Amino acid sequence: MPEFGDLLVNGYAYPSIGAQTLNWWLPRLTWVSTFSYGFTEDGNLINLQDEAVIAQAAGAGVGALMVLTPLDAQGTFNDNIAIAVFNNPAALDNLIDQIEQNIKAKGMAGIDFDFEYLAAEYAGAYVNLVTRTRARLAPQGYTVTVALAPKVRADQPGLLYQGHDYRGMGQAADYCLIMTYEWGYTYGEPMPVSPINNVRRVVEYAVSEIPPEKILMGLNNYGYDWALPYVQGQTKAEKLTNYQAVARAEYYGVPIQWDAEAMAPFFTYVAPNGVEHIVWFENEESWRARLSLVREFGLAGVGIWNIMNVFYGGL
Repeated sequence: MPEFGDLLVNGYAYPSIGAQTLNWWLPRLTWVSTFSYGFTEDGNLINLQDEAVIAQAAGAGVGALMVLTPLDAQGTFNDNIAIAVFNNPAALDNLIDQIEQNIKAKGMAGIDFDFEYLAAEYAGAYVNLVTRTRARLAPQGYTVTVALAPKVRADQPGLLYQGHDYRGMGQAADYCLIMTYEWGYTYGEPMPVSPINNVRRVVEYAVSEIPPEKILMGLNNYGYDWALPYVQGQTKAEKLTNYQAVARAEYYGVPIQWDAEAMAPFFTYVAPNGVEHIVWFENEESWRARLSLVREFGLAGVGIWNIMNVFYGGL
């Protein structure tokens, strides 16, 4: 396991995380972020039963952050919920009140905002929500963070990016987690999840808009297995833990290779049905390369998506 040293480390976890797994991570964490609270169009929080995670973290001296996402009562992502709150001052006030009440009632350390796929016209409203929440919480010693899509320029097109104002959020939040992963993803073409050349471009832009000491760089703790040939709109990659990836390579008796440009491990194998597969994942060497990037740019630390499994280096 690469050493984090004095870096800040935020690990995302669902309430269902195993106690042993969480215990493995806690000595390495600054915060554990419980995923995820939703809210209604009236600004009422949809509770998350994360008390066990909060208590276990507190016992190890690790603060818990509540992750807030536009989820409905069924747990489905719906950005219209956020838009409704942005357009309703009373709902916005209520949401901020409820955030404060929840953090205090549960003994949490703060909040992490994770609003994705917002239209560009709501970027300012989102910054305003984070600004107002921090103004309320910071004097009381709580932390406010925000997760941002991996942009390389301010006017980057695409719904994933347009609602995230790097400069505005750099002023609004205590820390900004840049989600530098998911280039390779479930429905995408086979490629590394976080190729370091792509990550570097995002970090170079991020530090031009956000003070480096406020930036947490994303680390992915998983990989994907794609059947080949890849067919757009049809191929669906299988998500794997790093341990599962290494075990699969061992099972098929194939060597794990290294992509020097992406700084990522991969391997190929042929399944019993004759179909060729390619697997991209992470190991100790790939994480060490990314941590070197964090130190090169003087960033505050890292955010790990996610800590539902222990990190397996596979060297």
